[in-house]
Amino acid sequence: MLFRKKVPQCCAYCVHAGHIDDHQMICRRKGIVAAADQCRRFRYDPLKRVPARPKPQTFDRFHAGDFQL
Repeated sequence: MLFRKKVPQCCAYCVHAGHIDDHQMICRRKGIVAAADQCRRFRYDPLKRVPARPKPQTFDRFHAGDFQL
């Protein structure tokens, strides 16, 4: 989502909004709004995006001999 052209327009990713809690934002333009709200003044801030955690690696397909020189 960081490099996609189409970013979901919601207050959680907007430059004008700040976090109050998980479900509410405070907007410079509108005041207190829900995090999923949107308006026409939306501007994407990539630093507000929290990336998903990567899946843990599974090394079950390797054997002990694979790691020896």
